[in-house]
Amino acid sequence: MRILSKIKQIGLLMSLLTLLPFMVAAMENSECMDCHGDADMVGKELTIEPLTFDNTAHAEVGCHACHASITDQHPDDGLAPSKAACNECHDEVNDEYGNSLHAGYADCNDCHNPHQVRGPTAVSGQDMNLKCAICHERTEMLETHGEWLPQADLHISNLPCVTCHSASDEYVISLYIIKRQSGTMFGKFDLATYDELHEFSGGKPIERLVDTNADGYISLAELRMFNLDPAKKQLRLQGMMTPERLSHDFMTLDNRWDCSFCHASGPGAMQVSYLSLAQGDGAFKRIAVEKGAVLDALYGTPDFYMVGSTRSKALNYVGLVILAGGMVMPIGHGTLRFLTRKNRKNEEE
Repeated sequence: MRILSKIKQIGLLMSLLTLLPFMVAAMENSECMDCHGDADMVGKELTIEPLTFDNTAHAEVGCHACHASITDQHPDDGLAPSKAACNECHDEVNDEYGNSLHAGYADCNDCHNPHQVRGPTAVSGQDMNLKCAICHERTEMLETHGEWLPQADLHISNLPCVTCHSASDEYVISLYIIKRQSGTMFGKFDLATYDELHEFSGGKPIERLVDTNADGYISLAELRMFNLDPAKKQLRLQGMMTPERLSHDFMTLDNRWDCSFCHASGPGAMQVSYLSLAQGDGAFKRIAVEKGAVLDALYGTPDFYMVGSTRSKALNYVGLVILAGGMVMPIGHGTLRFLTRKNRKNEEE
């Protein structure tokens, strides 16, 4: 028993030692945020939103990991804090980016704020494109893409740029709630913010707007209820083909010129989808959606239709009726001529 007790004590000690760096980092982060979380104290340029930073991967390693020169006397010591280079931790990404078309034109910090960075599944496709729009003006992109790409505006609005301009892969369909920004029926739809969704939910968790039974899973029936609910007529679902694994080898890949890369990828690739909802800290939370949602263009995702991969049972039935109706005349006419062939022969004689 004593041996077993000793083993438990050693195990507990090892666990505490393992957690100690993170506990210390959290304390250091809190001390930093006492000043840097207050714009009046440090100024707008040096302000860091504590809740946003706390939910980044960088927060886990702590402020001191990147600003190692900071002492207990900061800022009274008058020393400028050191800043770690991104490649000290992200060497593989640095090498990948160094061989891309972007290398030499933009540094990491031009696209990524180290106090706001998140993984690809916690960022919306629209936010990804905002990074690109810092340099690539939308009007110019519409003009250049419109020279060869049908409905360039629709494609640019509903695809992250990295889908076509990098080797990012493992694509899924991410569904976002968009909101009409005016009271008229012709108002423009934009990505709904957390505050807007919270208002629509009546104070309940915003997931309940679609996940009505709160089981953490979106069924096809729940999607239909959301799409057909008159109380939610100012809201819609927007689908985007987003990568699970991001690449920084920015380029124009040959197979992206081929429409079949997206439009003939088959039902299997279109089966995996998630509802991605804005959160109070600026991140996005994903909820798994029942397979088949993207294939049901009429009720599942009425505003996301990919010709060649999307199907609708209702439209299939309509198509069959149209085909059957179109066959009635030639078949009926041919049948009548066959049945009356003897009468016509007698008349001719």
